[in-house]
Amino acid sequence: MKRLIHNPDLGLLILRAFAGLSMAFAHGLNKLPPADGFVNAVGQMGFPLPIVFAWSAGLSEFLGGLLIAVGLFTRHASLFLGFTMVVAAFGAHAADPFGKKELSLIYLAICALMIFQGAGRFSLDRMLRKV
Repeated sequence: MKRLIHNPDLGLLILRAFAGLSMAFAHGLNKLPPADGFVNAVGQMGFPLPIVFAWSAGLSEFLGGLLIAVGLFTRHASLFLGFTMVVAAFGAHAADPFGKKELSLIYLAICALMIFQGAGRFSLDRMLRKV
């Protein structure tokens, strides 16, 4: 039992699965295909080709969330999703109080952890590399 409780790879699995699936289904799925209002909001933030960036954000949140959840291309997916969360926190919610930015900052922190730590032993990344 002690070994199970002190297993950082199990902790990474739980965090990856929860954060990735939450991002994919609570946030990303709603942005695919991007609604006109979302595309306009992306354009108002100053991004060129707002339809392309709106699709990129939606795919980053949905597919990136799924990839993080299963631990496949975790560092790459976390990099793209992390960028999206920077834009959400400091672009879309720049003028909002901290409480509105908090969720995107939490997802950003999780992405940073996944970039530096990787997906852990219980992941498809690890199975494919057979490390």
